[in-house]
Amino acid sequence: MIPLEKIPVPEPKPDAPFATTLVDRNFFFPSLKALLGAADFSKAGDRNAGLAAPVEVTREAARHILSGLTLAFLHDHPLTDDHGRIDDVMRVNYAIDRVEFDRIATLTLGELKNYLLRAEGPAVEAVGRALTGVMAAALAKLCDTHELIAIARKIHRPTRARTQIGLPGTLSSRLQPNHPTDDPRGVALLVYAGLSLGSGDAIIGLNPAVDTVESTGAMLRHLDALRRRTGAPTQICVLSHVRTQMECLRRGDPVEILFQSLAGTGATLTGEFDVTIELLDAASALMHERGPIREAQQFFYFETGQGSEFTYGKHHGIDMATTEALCYGLARRYDPFMVNNVTGFIGPETHLDNFEMIISNLQDHFMGKLLGLPMGMAPCYTLHSQITLEGQQMATQLLAAAGSNFYMDVCLNTDRMLAYFDTSGHDDQTLREIHGRTPAPEYLDWAITRGIFARGPDGSIQRGPHWGDPRIFCESDAEYDELRRVTPSFPDFTHAGPRPAEHISRELKFHQAAAREAIASELDPSRMPGIAFREIATRATSKAAHLNSPILGALLGAESRAALGPETSRIQIAAADGLSAEAIHHNVGELVPVLLEGLAAHGITTGQPLLARYGRVKLAEDIAALLDCELVILLIGERPGGTALASRSLSAYLCYRVPSDVCSGTTQFEYSVISNIYSGGLPPLEAASVILEKSLAILHHRAAGNRLEELAA
Repeated sequence: MIPLEKIPVPEPKPDAPFATTLVDRNFFFPSLKALLGAADFSKAGDRNAGLAAPVEVTREAARHILSGLTLAFLHDHPLTDDHGRIDDVMRVNYAIDRVEFDRIATLTLGELKNYLLRAEGPAVEAVGRALTGVMAAALAKLCDTHELIAIARKIHRPTRARTQIGLPGTLSSRLQPNHPTDDPRGVALLVYAGLSLGSGDAIIGLNPAVDTVESTGAMLRHLDALRRRTGAPTQICVLSHVRTQMECLRRGDPVEILFQSLAGTGATLTGEFDVTIELLDAASALMHERGPIREAQQFFYFETGQGSEFTYGKHHGIDMATTEALCYGLARRYDPFMVNNVTGFIGPETHLDNFEMIISNLQDHFMGKLLGLPMGMAPCYTLHSQITLEGQQMATQLLAAAGSNFYMDVCLNTDRMLAYFDTSGHDDQTLREIHGRTPAPEYLDWAITRGIFARGPDGSIQRGPHWGDPRIFCESDAEYDELRRVTPSFPDFTHAGPRPAEHISRELKFHQAAAREAIASELDPSRMPGIAFREIATRATSKAAHLNSPILGALLGAESRAALGPETSRIQIAAADGLSAEAIHHNVGELVPVLLEGLAAHGITTGQPLLARYGRVKLAEDIAALLDCELVILLIGERPGGTALASRSLSAYLCYRVPSDVCSGTTQFEYSVISNIYSGGLPPLEAASVILEKSLAILHHRAAGNRLEELAA
């Protein structure tokens, strides 16, 4: 890797306007950032940021100008942050093949698109190594659906750990056995279910309910034991923060593939994800030294998706597609084993409907593949958006045609911990059969020996006699029944060809519909009669405004702001509906009184609890600043999951205001999170004890989040 400070980047230049006249109409764009934003398809995040073109004719005028810009022009005009500086993410993007760039620098974007459509795969790949993320994003904005697919499918980017994924003719999957409480039994069943469907040849990767060294290490050892028990040739990963995984690796836990989410601006990467280029460089060095899969040629797993920079308010006036492409330029530095795109995960403030999700996924796959990455795709959605299962399936078919390396296997499309909807093992197998793909060769050989797949008389790969039967990994029916008992949203596991049986589909769709209703529910204080709340209001004045603009729910309205002032309490408890008022109605009445009693028993002063309608997580910061308290415990309804019961899931965000002597006088906030609080996950009475223990640790160590875990360890 080129040292960061030695990557050459042109000096920033003042913004210059762009103008054109088309059919007697004048069009004007004040800056390159504005031009790039206006040239893209209209998406909710860019509309909310004021970057999308107001009408289609303006968008086409922007594309007309963009098509005539040369690669040299884009190279010489790096995009800057809000202070006019080049951040580290932009700098890393300039680590390009200089010889190839000099060869193509004079091409306009329109000429480059024509060249790539005519060229063979190796020539396309060579061009990609010479492009920055901004160039790739600009090119994507000029491509229609066929062009995004036609160019991307020419590129193959195989990588190797225990298995080799991304080979021509293959389609792999990441098996995601998430469980709301990290119950090892439920995780085991979801692993067995995925393996029986032929999933997991890319990786078995679990998002932990709790991000600590102890819990991450325990899950790594559990997944390793399951892999060894089944004999599946694959690799494992627990998707904790990279710092947590590095500590696990130092302790000797089986960190086989190292995960981290990435962002396309330095302010988001460092300020929100707590990651720097230096940290990733150190993680790379540690894996080279201690990574347990010695035959692995790559070992990083990155996750990205359009919109996080906007959601955090740190996009610097850069549109979502361009910041996403900058993520890919950063990921390229580390030659990752896999990159997974989860555009659609955030919600309607970034992608409102099926079209916005589908076109963004096609762009992301195109940009990532062009920049040299092993792209897997997870076209996904949450129930508070207007994206549907049918839209997701349209995206997967198009992306399979474009050559996606892998998809997710989230059992029956329903993530039991993260409360969103992704592709399933049934989807993966359906796509394999439609498009003539197979799993990774090492995995396929193993799956044939287990009867999961079989070779037909003509050599073709077919579903075998044990396909879709997780019982083959259990020692008895009693063991299988016990695993099923502790696994939510697992109604049955019968099939119709490569698809779930009809009665399962109907049950799942009904629960989705019921869970969507929870989003429309309104907060009702009378349903929590035992708590004397002080009611406050955010700047969101309606449900629609609340769902589509995250900043409104993060700030108090003028009247509430005027009513609050500094108090003497150390901790303030607040409740907000978030994305499910039902979560507040069903949990807070039990949780808050017990939590208040526990804090009082430890001599911790608390203010009278607050109740906010249309609130977001960042509202905790506004409350902490106004009340001058050390810690805000914000109880908030999370997005509804896959069942009517899971729509009542609550999370506790413990927002700590870092003292000035710790953060050099700048107001900063750190978060610890306790999630999945409801009767089917962490019961509210038990959650009160967990929140109390974590709050005491925060006050004692004067830290939260990753810093708290490091100090506590």
